[in-house]
Amino acid sequence: MKAAKLIVMYPTPTDVILFERLYEHEHVPMAVEKLAGKTRFVANLITSAPGLEQAPYHRIAEVYFPSMQALEDCLSSPGGQETAAHAVEISSGGTPLFLIAEIEVFDF
Repeated sequence: MKAAKLIVMYPTPTDVILFERLYEHEHVPMAVEKLAGKTRFVANLITSAPGLEQAPYHRIAEVYFPSMQALEDCLSSPGGQETAAHAVEISSGGTPLFLIAEIEVFDF
């Protein structure tokens, strides 16, 4: 059984300082508390996009789960629904893009 992850890509916010405050003090604690079944949470701050004047996304969050079923169960739970709605609420630069991926890891 392959692991899975939820990827949330936040467009550049209209107010970066406010977004970062809400993300750090509200959203991340909510995700940690309410996303049942997760095994890892990675919060990426995008610093540049070579070849582009500005990166199309400000943050990319990755939430890992042991299986696709665990991810789907989380997203359909009240905590998953509340956390996803909060992600949309704080994303002042537009609706975040939600992606679901199967994970294959190749270590070198």
